[in-house]
Amino acid sequence: MRARDVVAIAFGQIGANKLRSFFTLLGIIVSVAFLVAVVAIIQGMNAYVQENIAGAVIGTNAFQVRRTPIQVGLFDDEMWKRVARRPRISEADARAVEDALPDAAAIGLTSGYPTPQTDVTWRGRTVGDVMVFGATPPYQEVQDYRIEQGRGLQDIDIQQRRAVAVIGHDVAEKLFEEANPIGQFVRFGLDQFEVVGVVAAKGRVLGQSFDGFALVPLTRYEMLYGRRLTTTISVKMKDAASVAGGMARAEEAMRLAHRLRPAQESDFSVETASALVDFWKRLTAVLFSVIPAVVAIGVVVGGIVIMNIMLMAVTERTHEIGIRKAVGARARDIERQFLVEAVALASSGGVIGVASGWAFAIIVAQVSPLPARVTWWSVAVALLLGVSVGVLFGVYPARRAARLDPISAMRAE
Repeated sequence: MRARDVVAIAFGQIGANKLRSFFTLLGIIVSVAFLVAVVAIIQGMNAYVQENIAGAVIGTNAFQVRRTPIQVGLFDDEMWKRVARRPRISEADARAVEDALPDAAAIGLTSGYPTPQTDVTWRGRTVGDVMVFGATPPYQEVQDYRIEQGRGLQDIDIQQRRAVAVIGHDVAEKLFEEANPIGQFVRFGLDQFEVVGVVAAKGRVLGQSFDGFALVPLTRYEMLYGRRLTTTISVKMKDAASVAGGMARAEEAMRLAHRLRPAQESDFSVETASALVDFWKRLTAVLFSVIPAVVAIGVVVGGIVIMNIMLMAVTERTHEIGIRKAVGARARDIERQFLVEAVALASSGGVIGVASGWAFAIIVAQVSPLPARVTWWSVAVALLLGVSVGVLFGVYPARRAARLDPISAMRAE
């Protein structure tokens, strides 16, 4: 029998028993759809964390010199005691880093933890919980802020401690709506500031906006809120290849400025956003270790169902098998026929599962803040899974059909 005839008969059997075939494949469909959808969401989040969150927190091609290290989660008591003994980052430290990195694209100072939040009001309108940062002008370049209206902070604002502010896109949109915000005076609590610029939107992730902030000159900020415990030096290099070298030179300059001996531990941290990325990678590694177990359970259950259905099909078609053998069909022809039917059945489940998982991932990306990116390797694994299930669980029914005695089979009803 020709291969195309075998395949045609296999799909003919599936089409003749549509409802039974669907319920037979339900386990495989759900497992494959789960695999494709979850991998798509995780891969989308991986890309988003690396491309957006890390860049939004520190900036692209950038690193920070900090009093406290970036850490996701809580410090233990011993770590907190060591950090509490560290000196604050000073302007003298910033000058030392600037001298060590003449090739840096920008080096700025910014206020650190704790970041004050305040209500911003204008003509009876109020936007609550706006984060206020004190910064020097180069910090805007480090963070890749693009000014869509007005201007950014300038050196003269720092020198004269001007009460001016550059606000995030969300604050401007909610507070001024259609009005031009430039030149308007707003209140941060009881203090009045002139809006001189609006930063273009950076977007949201998981419902968290990166545009609900206000930048004020660091000197003015310290007049209002005092010097923070973790004033930070932010450094932007010209390209990604320069970051590692820049971090090494900044660390050396800081150790010299703090007069640390070679054996002494650094009393500062030089960090990129790798802590955030590493935390997310550890989390996704745990998820990826769970996914195979969940998928395997569904696939095994689906495979057992397929095997049982194929065994039932052998029983139902015993007479047909006897006639085929009587007219010259060999045992391997019968075995191949039932094996192809099992593979076709499982592969159909794989295809439907891939389509369902792909559609689910797209829906999740549209209706929720979770990004999703379907990867070709997950689709390939899902389809290979379907074929493998058909082969593994179709061999026994196929061999049982091939071993039927033709005379006994023809007598069967």
